Amino acid sequence: MKSDDYVKYLTEQFVHYMNQPRDFRKQMKAERKLAKSSIKEELFGLVPFACSQFFGTVKKQIKSRR
Repeated sequence: MKSDDYVKYLTEQFVHYMNQPRDFRKQMKAERKLAKSSIKEELFGLVPFACSQFFGTVKKQIKSRR
């Protein structure tokens, strides 16, 4: 791909984005943010969540014993 083609493509995408109403762009951004999973889940699945739940209950039990 030549640099002229790349600049043309970027310009077209930018113009398309800017022609959309601002409310629509904000709505799309919010939807993408909600749909995106966290990096921990993406890399390791449910293991970090399970560990945080387990250690959270252990900390609560230790505090309640004091």
